[in-house]
Amino acid sequence: MHIPDGYLGPETIAAGWVVTAPVWYRANRRTRQLLSQPRMIPVLAFGAAFSFLVMMLNVPVAGGTTAHAVGAVLIAVIAGPEVACLAVSAALVIQAFFFGDGGILTLGVNCLNMAIVMPYAGYAVYRLLAGGSDLQSKRRLYAAGIAAWCGLVAAAFLNAIELGIQPLLHTVNGVAEYSPYGLKTTIPAMVGSHALIVGPVEAAFTVAVFAVLRRQSPELFAAGDSTKPLQRRWLVALLAVMVAAVPLGLLASGGAFGEWDKGALAHRIGYVPRGLASLGGHWNGLLPGYGAHSGGAAAVVLYLVSAVLGVVVLGGVVWLLVRLRRRAARTVVAPPDDGVL
Repeated sequence: MHIPDGYLGPETIAAGWVVTAPVWYRANRRTRQLLSQPRMIPVLAFGAAFSFLVMMLNVPVAGGTTAHAVGAVLIAVIAGPEVACLAVSAALVIQAFFFGDGGILTLGVNCLNMAIVMPYAGYAVYRLLAGGSDLQSKRRLYAAGIAAWCGLVAAAFLNAIELGIQPLLHTVNGVAEYSPYGLKTTIPAMVGSHALIVGPVEAAFTVAVFAVLRRQSPELFAAGDSTKPLQRRWLVALLAVMVAAVPLGLLASGGAFGEWDKGALAHRIGYVPRGLASLGGHWNGLLPGYGAHSGGAAAVVLYLVSAVLGVVVLGGVVWLLVRLRRRAARTVVAPPDDGVL
């Protein structure tokens, strides 16, 4: 679901930034007071790291391609859609700049799909289905699972629209200049694979983690209100397990739909679209593709290193941002000098 540079025309890229930037601003303002609390730092850091690791666990889907879960709805269920928006956005930024997973120009669109549409839509479904039920009720579990599925499919559908309209907007003499596949291809490919394969995986994963955390760390679900100390050990343990499991993502062979490089796309359609030739491939990250193309044991090692690096960087970014925010809040403007000695 990470759209690379070169697959979208300038209008779609601009529209993504125009929609995403105000939502980021609103999410930042709405979480300002919440994130001023020390116990929220590990929650935000966990959310960002969790989403980063989940997106490394690729699963095979139809057509010899792969796809992945996102984890955005689980974060929204725990801490709210605004925190989920910021956490997943942070993960996507690190993925784009450090590992070349998703484009730099298309970062606004990718965040719109996975960090805005998915958590907000999923959270709306969760609140509708959960109602006023108790946190420990089965209804909450069902609501979380269905919400995760709905959020992922909504994001996949929007992704399919963005890719599928490119031939309608940018075709010269019958040759597509950006994404070459129309809506009749992108919608079944994206929505079908996510609704039938990845969606159930996302739902099951969400329910499983939700069930563990609500039993072992119920205070986590009231992070903004509860005075009970946050039990961080379960968050650390879960991230450790996920880091160890990350190499399983290497078992899914083939690239994700709409994320092929120039050579792979040329092999599929017989040419390289002009947009991909001019915009794509200029930045591949510090560790391109998480080192997955190294092959053999080196790929496993580099994939693990990428997972640890991503977690550490995201933790550092969250800590720095919260620290800067607190420093700004403590800043007191000195009274003007009245000239009296």
